[in-house]
Amino acid sequence: MKLAVIGASGFVGSAVLKEALNRGHDVIAIVRHPEKITEQNDHLSVVRGDVTDTVALAGLLKGNDVIISAYNAGWTNPDLYNEFLKGSQSIREATKQSGVKRLLVVGGAGSLFIAPGVQVVDTPEFPADWKPGALAARDYLSLLQKEDQLDWTFLSPALEMHPGMPRQRTSVYRTGLDNPVFDSNNKSTISVDDLAVAIVDEAENPKHIRQRFTVGY
Repeated sequence: MKLAVIGASGFVGSAVLKEALNRGHDVIAIVRHPEKITEQNDHLSVVRGDVTDTVALAGLLKGNDVIISAYNAGWTNPDLYNEFLKGSQSIREATKQSGVKRLLVVGGAGSLFIAPGVQVVDTPEFPADWKPGALAARDYLSLLQKEDQLDWTFLSPALEMHPGMPRQRTSVYRTGLDNPVFDSNNKSTISVDDLAVAIVDEAENPKHIRQRFTVGY
């Protein structure tokens, strides 16, 4: 397949890039700083892209089978909420303009429901530093759920997934829709490598068209 990965130098994006290349897909990595990607692969093209330049981005996306957005406006960005929504909406519009039908968005876990009518981001325990990004991802999901032109998918990771966790690729995971997936110890966890497995699995064999889904062990 031909895959475009937006944000391919980030925490999630770099794992997706590695997984897709290991499976032999042709990948165009769209990043703000191409120098951050040092991997050499005949199936890889690295290009500089600005997600807010919708027209230019649409040109980069043309001809791909699936667009995978791991876009993040930066956790320390003081205007994270607004910039995430602006960039994400531009990516959606650029995908439409490019003629590609399939958009797979990596979102946050904050919009998952931890109890009836209660989303994780609205609980008192949710970290304040993560809240702007989580709220932006939740509001973007609400926009996507009204999208009727694209075959979109929104993937929320498990509740626990961060750079400090051990790297492991088991390729074994379970899926859910709007509620976290818990293991036998009542933990909702996934490694970034197995999240990448789930993302590329969904790109290859779509099972959640116009749906949000989540993964966990």
